[in-house]
Amino acid sequence: MVQQRLLDIAIDAFGQHGLDGASTREIAAAAGTAMSSITYHYGGKEGLYLAAAEEVAKQMGDGQSLDDIDRVIAAGDPQAARRAIEMILRNFLERLQGERSNSWALFIMREQLNPTGAFERIYAGPMGHTARGLVELVCIATGVEDRAAARLAAISLFGQVLVLKAARATCRKLLERETLTPELIRSYADRVAANADAILDRMISERQEQA
Repeated sequence: MVQQRLLDIAIDAFGQHGLDGASTREIAAAAGTAMSSITYHYGGKEGLYLAAAEEVAKQMGDGQSLDDIDRVIAAGDPQAARRAIEMILRNFLERLQGERSNSWALFIMREQLNPTGAFERIYAGPMGHTARGLVELVCIATGVEDRAAARLAAISLFGQVLVLKAARATCRKLLERETLTPELIRSYADRVAANADAILDRMISERQEQA
């Protein structure tokens, strides 16, 4: 489908060159369509950029079951919440290793550094849903009602996963690996899960000490 190809190419172009640097003429040519199709479907370059952001949000959510997060939150079981946190981190880590994630990761990183209206569209999708859900799961898993503390914990949990994408070259150097193999990713996922348990256990201990 030409329109899907147009969006995929736009995500890659905007990710590499930004809104100002990307050429809609080159995007249209690479997609095998006319410049007029961009104007017709999206109103111009800015509209295409926002549509690309919405497509990034959609691709991030492919295969995710956000309803599962909501069900665990509704149940309020600490052990189930802990398992859900681990599953979120493992799934996100695995998704970030796929080649498909490279273009939208660049797109998102640009928006992280200099957010525009496009970031609001990305965050309104699965990214924001998962982030907010993670905060609630931390509260349930630890019994901590302080949302500010839970948000800090959620950021630290996500950071462990993001580092392999955002600082990939440094990770490869440190690990002395040319590639991050599936076996290595599984080992790192186990480490992330252990770290998550340690963070949650520490929050429980701090809550009990303050009681």
